[in-house]
Amino acid sequence: MIKRLRKVIHRYIVRIRYANAEKIICIGKNKTGTTSLASYFKNLGFEVAPQKDAEQLIFDWHKEEYQSIIDYVRHNGQFFQDVPFSLVGTYKILDKSFRNSKFILTVRDSPSEWYNSLVNFHSKLWGNGKVPTKKDLQQADYRYTGYAWEAFSRAHKTPEDDLYNKDILIHQYETHNREVIDYFRDRPEKLLVINLKDPEASQKLATYVGIKNTKKTIPWENKTSKLKTASQ
Repeated sequence: MIKRLRKVIHRYIVRIRYANAEKIICIGKNKTGTTSLASYFKNLGFEVAPQKDAEQLIFDWHKEEYQSIIDYVRHNGQFFQDVPFSLVGTYKILDKSFRNSKFILTVRDSPSEWYNSLVNFHSKLWGNGKVPTKKDLQQADYRYTGYAWEAFSRAHKTPEDDLYNKDILIHQYETHNREVIDYFRDRPEKLLVINLKDPEASQKLATYVGIKNTKKTIPWENKTSKLKTASQ
């Protein structure tokens, strides 16, 4: 009871304190180091928005109803990542709604590396070591039973009998990155494109957001090899 009350109070304070704060929004695709980036900012004292709540907004995104996403960003802290922020077009809405916001596009060494990371991660989470099927995603215990399927099918729209089609998913990854870069081309101060494997990544991030660099490296979080259960 006390723990729940503290959480409610904290959320209320965050809602008031950060309503007009500068927003830092990671718009890189999931499995590009987004969890590591969230940990980086949290360790520096930034208020990182709870991802559990944000992921539910994929259904509004799918219906092109963006007000709930705008409200979420306004009232839930300073840093945001993953769904729905990594989805097509969300950054355009948030850029127009938060003029002082900064965007970070996280990337991997290659599209194939990103694809393999995504497939391996989902296989270990929901496929018992194999590429998940529609049934696997429908039965996955993540957020609630069925969420994994509902979210994946809306975000990727791949064939139901070939959910992890490499050509389609890589095309989506490349198209997203290209469109983001093109969108901010005339405003380079609004976008940082970064690979967290870059030895200078920590310094580049600190310079971009205007803080003193206190981290020499950025530890990679949420590695597939570290997973133990499907609930992680």
